[in-house]
Amino acid sequence: MPVSPYILGLRQHIGTDLLWLPGVTAVVLDDDGRVLLGQRSDNGRWALVSGILEPGEEPGVGIAREVLEETGVPVRVEALAAVTVTEPAAYPNGDRAQYLDLCFVCRPASPEAAAGARANDDESLAVGWFAPDALPDGLHPDTVRRLELTLAYLADPAAGPHFAR
Repeated sequence: MPVSPYILGLRQHIGTDLLWLPGVTAVVLDDDGRVLLGQRSDNGRWALVSGILEPGEEPGVGIAREVLEETGVPVRVEALAAVTVTEPAAYPNGDRAQYLDLCFVCRPASPEAAAGARANDDESLAVGWFAPDALPDGLHPDTVRRLELTLAYLADPAAGPHFAR
């Protein structure tokens, strides 16, 4: 996974100390209700598309950028569905980070856009559409939690975004 120049600059000052970062995640749903997942190149696990925001980047713009970069699918961002905080993560190089994650419901810009899903960069080994009741084994716990919160939001959008407890 490439590290953004912004993070590299911060790391020059703080080394491997814990960074608190704004993250974004997409629950991209097609017309059949299937969820777009990517198989991550760093650990081989299937996960929702996610990433970190660049300084000053609007969250909706950031998640649309991440989905396009990773899957080749242009999306419409429809709603903020959930807000979560991850457990601190430790990376092989010793860096540590924790993420405030904003999870969005997104839809492909068109049926043709959905059909064009592909591993579009080196962050993914594969991408695919999965029915919510037929997800691949071994999903990361954060993916499971965000998907559950988003499905709860979709069942009652008038209640507003869901927050992890």
